[in-house]
Amino acid sequence: MDLEIAMPNTHKPQVLPSFDEMVKMAERDPDAFEQFRHDMAKEMIEGASEQMQPRLWAQQSHIDRVIHNCKNPNHTNVVLMNELQKQVVKFREALQGEPSPTQKADVVELKAFKDRDDFY
Repeated sequence: MDLEIAMPNTHKPQVLPSFDEMVKMAERDPDAFEQFRHDMAKEMIEGASEQMQPRLWAQQSHIDRVIHNCKNPNHTNVVLMNELQKQVVKFREALQGEPSPTQKADVVELKAFKDRDDFY
């Protein structure tokens, strides 16, 4: 079963292989799968409005860095899911007009630690 993803500026949907086919590609030829992933992302981004493209390229660059730092596919899925959850929270806050929570910390001058006998 192929998946179709509608692209915003064009009426031509992206057609993806089935999930099982993509899994097989990733297992048999990881380099080909990586090229396929990059090609699909590029096509999708280039189909977006010119105003959105810089943000989408930046997001794709971030995703690529995250994937590069992961140890295996399961680690990649967990880390990308965490990234997605962060983005959903930011999106919800933007829609609801809620400010992002800020963490409060007690600031202690370094001099206060130096004056302590047990510092060293």
